[in-house]
Amino acid sequence: MTVRRLRATLAGALVAALVLAGCGGGTDEPAAGRDGGGPVTVFAAASLTESFTRLGTDFEAAHPGSTVTFNFAGSSALATQITQGAPADVFVAASPATMRTVTDAGDAAGTPVTLVRNQLVVAVPKGNPGRVAGLADLARPGVKVALCAEQVPCGAAARTALDAAGVRLTPVTLEQDVKGALAKLRLGEVDAALVYRTDVRAAAADLDAVEFPESARAVNDYPIVVLRGAGNPEGARAFVDFVRSDAGLAVLTAAGFQAASGS
Repeated sequence: MTVRRLRATLAGALVAALVLAGCGGGTDEPAAGRDGGGPVTVFAAASLTESFTRLGTDFEAAHPGSTVTFNFAGSSALATQITQGAPADVFVAASPATMRTVTDAGDAAGTPVTLVRNQLVVAVPKGNPGRVAGLADLARPGVKVALCAEQVPCGAAARTALDAAGVRLTPVTLEQDVKGALAKLRLGEVDAALVYRTDVRAAAADLDAVEFPESARAVNDYPIVVLRGAGNPEGARAFVDFVRSDAGLAVLTAAGFQAASGS
């Protein structure tokens, strides 16, 4: 065998070995992002905790090899984390205002779209022992109320609703998200809390919801977007498509969210 022919033979063997290694010798896990596979990190408003936890499980079942990790908190805190470089693939805010913090910083990959909408209710203990019928009752002497801080969406919406009703009250606590306000109520530290309808529905075994007309003046849109720094942009897009699908929206509306126009 000539030197030239020997070199050609060895080169062919090396190429064949590399092809075989690429086809079958690697990990069993799919490449990140392929068909929605790989890790997806979602930063989502606290009020989405129950429904998105369910949707995360459903997404993983529909996309073998995927893993969804959630960071649930107040939208303003999440927006700050993202603009400060926290690694995330998808952001879902409870208001367009908090989403603008991310888009104005150039951290969104594309234009956010409205996923769903949410509306406030007065959360009270089961059976409504304080006989709360509307916002005016929250200003009665001795009634202890929990609100969200005004810089977070549920707090801004509460202020809008209270102003629309002409009600002035001093809450005993201002929480950083709706889950914090609900926790105060469930612990018996307050008599009522202004939170989202979806949060009371998720805690229906312990709490009742009192609807009030002024809530229609403070409906919050929930925008969703893939983030510019996403480590798994294909998986992020697959997750966004999944939660916006008919199946995803069915989970959200069953939790009490309202479908957005055009959803």
